[in-house]
Amino acid sequence: MTFDTKVYKSKIFKDVFIFKPSVGIDDRGTIFTTYDKHIYDKYLPKSLSFIHDKFAESKNNVLRGLHGDIKTWKLVSCILGEIYEVVVDMRQDSKTYLKWDSWVLNDKNKFQVLIPPNFVNGYYVMSEKAIFHYKLAYLGEYLDVKDQIVAKWDDPKLNILWPCSNPILQDRDK
Repeated sequence: MTFDTKVYKSKIFKDVFIFKPSVGIDDRGTIFTTYDKHIYDKYLPKSLSFIHDKFAESKNNVLRGLHGDIKTWKLVSCILGEIYEVVVDMRQDSKTYLKWDSWVLNDKNKFQVLIPPNFVNGYYVMSEKAIFHYKLAYLGEYLDVKDQIVAKWDDPKLNILWPCSNPILQDRDK
């Protein structure tokens, strides 16, 4: 069986890509590829490659984000459960400044979203629990919490249509 990854562009952002790996299914279960350097690195600047992975496990009704930074490319996916993923353009000189796009990511569709620097992303857990995967590419040191761009999840300027009204948040997201 051949495993072909399909690549789509965001309907809003020319720099945001959605990857749909093919999934092999048989009586044992499923198999799919989450990363192939020959496919995914075409969408990164030539000076970068993925170097850092993180996972976040969250329970139902948790909303994480909106966070990002000025140098990190993120390939995100939901490997268990289901989330509502949102990406917002924070580039003040962009035609799409403060616009957003969204997707449902889950362990069935296997969608992945590639998010460039100067965008923030966040997600809301729609299933009982979810495990979210971040694959990160950046130069130099990792920009952690103190250096991140943060937007309020319910900022009226963004007018994001979340599938919730009273999510569980950490303090910096309130």
